[in-house]
Amino acid sequence: MDLRIFTEPQQGADYDTLLTVARATEELGFDAFFRSDHYLSMGSADGLPGPTDAWITLAGLARETKRIRLGTLMTAGTFRLPGVLAIQVAQVDRMSGGRVELGLGAGWFEEEHKAYGIPFPKEKFGRLEEQLAIVTGLWETEIGKTFSYEGEFYRLSDSPALPKPTQDRIPVLIGGHGASRTPRLAARYADEFNIPFASIGDSERQFGRVRAAAEEAGRAPGDLVYSNALVVCVGKDDAEVARRAAAIGRDVDELKANGLAGSPAEVVDRIGRYAAIGSSRVYLQVLDLDDLDHLELISARVQSQLG
Repeated sequence: MDLRIFTEPQQGADYDTLLTVARATEELGFDAFFRSDHYLSMGSADGLPGPTDAWITLAGLARETKRIRLGTLMTAGTFRLPGVLAIQVAQVDRMSGGRVELGLGAGWFEEEHKAYGIPFPKEKFGRLEEQLAIVTGLWETEIGKTFSYEGEFYRLSDSPALPKPTQDRIPVLIGGHGASRTPRLAARYADEFNIPFASIGDSERQFGRVRAAAEEAGRAPGDLVYSNALVVCVGKDDAEVARRAAAIGRDVDELKANGLAGSPAEVVDRIGRYAAIGSSRVYLQVLDLDDLDHLELISARVQSQLG
């Protein structure tokens, strides 16, 4: 079971904070550092000092880390044109020596689009499908050849399809709860399917849909990685769990019901239940980015037991 650290910087974190967490992620033996792609805080958070751009952040971290994978859950398809995104991600992959992964979603948070003047189209899923075709098509085009695409939303003509990433294939993550279109899209384009903040039962059902879609597409279901994203709140005792829950404005019982919360033994057991239904990777949503002791505890008492 891979454990990855997943951050939500729009809630209030500058680059230096993210760098500190990324370095701790690397030093403590976690597999990857991922971040959301949002420009507006949610809930009661003030968002200070303001948003950081996902791919600018990852470009900086690419030069200041050495081992961990770097990526997004999920880059919003509404934020960037697909040709521009392909260039950005390929460049960051080269800057990192081949450690980048791209989670790409349709975009959903209308208020942040209004706040920063970003168009929020009605038809987002069709655009996402074309974006995936273009981004992967640009990367896969042989050097010396060109890439063209004629879609409903995007058109490319004789693109040199440069630059190329360092990796032969940058892993693409697709996720969500949709019952039909999302699994079909994952079967066609994804290296990994991720379901965010879902119960064990809902995860099992959605993984089953993706496996079925892969078979229908003529692809081995085992070719995909199946993963979960879950909020994490671990403590050595009940008092520490309660303190960490209060720091992120959450209730302990709610966290235990909907995430990974409690003692290290409780969290190891719950991760094991996700593993039993086919999940091989968990993105730990860490909401208090100043609590590095939390990461140390998870590394020493949870990750160490998962093998």
